[in-house]
Amino acid sequence: APWHLMMSLIPSRGCLLDLPWEDILVPHILCHLPLQQLLSLQRVSKSFQSLIQLYLANMRCFDSSQIGPAIPRAAFVNLLKDNEVLQQLDLQNCSDWLTDRELLPVIGQNHHLHHIQLKGCAQLSRHALVAISLSCPNLRQLSLAHCEWVDSLSLRSLADHCKALEAVDLTACRQLKDEAICYLVQKCSRLKSLSLAVNANVGDVAVEEIAKCCPELEHLDLTGCLRVKNDSIRVLAEYCPKLRSLKVKHCHNVAESSLSILRNRGVDLDVEPPMQGALILLQDVVGFAPFINLQI
Repeated sequence: APWHLMMSLIPSRGCLLDLPWEDILVPHILCHLPLQQLLSLQRVSKSFQSLIQLYLANMRCFDSSQIGPAIPRAAFVNLLKDNEVLQQLDLQNCSDWLTDRELLPVIGQNHHLHHIQLKGCAQLSRHALVAISLSCPNLRQLSLAHCEWVDSLSLRSLADHCKALEAVDLTACRQLKDEAICYLVQKCSRLKSLSLAVNANVGDVAVEEIAKCCPELEHLDLTGCLRVKNDSIRVLAEYCPKLRSLKVKHCHNVAESSLSILRNRGVDLDVEPPMQGALILLQDVVGFAPFINLQI
């Protein structure tokens, strides 16, 4: 459909490239085409190549999944070499090819980035996070899930320079301990969403500091945080009135005695209340749980 739209706008006695590039083609037509198709257009002619390069230089969002998981390193560098206006950069699961060498120049010349997705980018280093913190003062969303290279020093740099952060995903960043998380939330009090899932080093100290420092918090993921206990969940309930969802699956020291406070408030929890869980299990095993009246 986007291609037919493009063709329909070609003047009857002219060429597509006769349309104004910056006023019409780039903002109103090329933006509707898949990135991979745009890159193919570069091979049509030198004029098309110049047009696509202009588009790439003015692109606000880059998502590597639009091209494929295995972008050649040189191709990625070439795609973004002239761009200084990126606002969103999504490089999820690019561990096969993305290193500091490719990422740092892009980060260094794009100071308007507010959304960065680096989930699963295992070949980066702490220098990538330091570069982000120094170059992206307006950053609001950052995913570092499964980036085990994230350490406390680089996280401190992020906290010191990116105080507008609203959503941070630190799933499976196993180097981080309570102290690093406490420093982050003390500096970034606007956080609305935070994931610390799959981190056995995170415990009550971090959760209580999150509760006291982040009154706007809406979503917290503590899945698999084995050191989290009931006391910190109660503090969370007390200090975070805007909390909408909490994940505590596999947190074996968190019981219904603390979760019920949040459950009664309508917070979405990823664990069922004990009675309901027992009914589901009974239904699976016996097959007649819906007919049992367990009113007390």
